[in-house]
Amino acid sequence: MIQIYFGDGKGKTTAALGLSMRAFGHGQKVAIIFFDKGGNDYNERRVLEKLGIDYFSFGRDRRLIEGIFDFSLKYQDLEMAQKSMAKLREIHNDYDLIVLDEVLNAVRLQMMPLQGLLDYLDKELPKNLELVLTGRGQFAELEERADLVSEMKMIKHYFQKNLPARKGIEY
Repeated sequence: MIQIYFGDGKGKTTAALGLSMRAFGHGQKVAIIFFDKGGNDYNERRVLEKLGIDYFSFGRDRRLIEGIFDFSLKYQDLEMAQKSMAKLREIHNDYDLIVLDEVLNAVRLQMMPLQGLLDYLDKELPKNLELVLTGRGQFAELEERADLVSEMKMIKHYFQKNLPARKGIEY
């Protein structure tokens, strides 16, 4: 099964992490691959470690001073997206649920080709694997293959008031 959580609203990763904890609580083997989320400021990883949920983090540390993020695209970002997909292929037979956090951003920002992700879904995805894709942006080709699609829509966000990202809330 393929699940997609997308949109410009807050809550995509939060929903995927909640699902991960639920599956883990039922004894399922869970892994999370963080696309484009390098660095050590994502504190949910401390909880994942305590629970024993495997995760793999790829990407540059994009957090700058005072909660501002660097959204530039560099060659290193392309390499990290390739490493993320290589890790997925390496581990996909070992888990019941894998979350590809921010994979839709990686495609949207052209860190990796959409066709490469589609080829994986069509030709390599193990039949018993529950795969969750998160990120901003949506693609009709992915929606066609998905079994569940949820959109997080921003109605109002405190970022619009130029407030910085907050510890424990955004990271």
